[in-house]
Amino acid sequence: MLGDESARSAPKRILIVEDNDLNMRLLNDVLEAHGYAILKASHGEVALDLARRCHPDLILMDIQLPDISGLEATRRLKHDAATRDIPVIAVTAFAMSGDERRTRDSGCDAYIAKPIMLREFLAMVEKFLGGPVEC
Repeated sequence: MLGDESARSAPKRILIVEDNDLNMRLLNDVLEAHGYAILKASHGEVALDLARRCHPDLILMDIQLPDISGLEATRRLKHDAATRDIPVIAVTAFAMSGDERRTRDSGCDAYIAKPIMLREFLAMVEKFLGGPVEC
């Protein structure tokens, strides 16, 4: 019985994949303030490893990364049985015509353009996670 209660109160885990320190700090601070547990990666290959090992509830994926693109990382996640069901939200400065379609074609479940509008961003996260767990 006690184990069931602790499982319900565990915060949802979000993997932030972002190579810009300021953007990482902003996303981290906002999400932690709303009760989420955060995993962080600044490279696509590291994100793939973390996703396989830690199985986060949601991944926020920057598209332009130093090693592999966020689109390629998402394709790999969606082709891996261990990670394919983890929702991926593309968070990117690319907001040109066709960019949203390319993110969706790679397997991203949603798309948010930078600069992030905080209310819309949190609404999108909550759409996939059902809101943070209150302690």
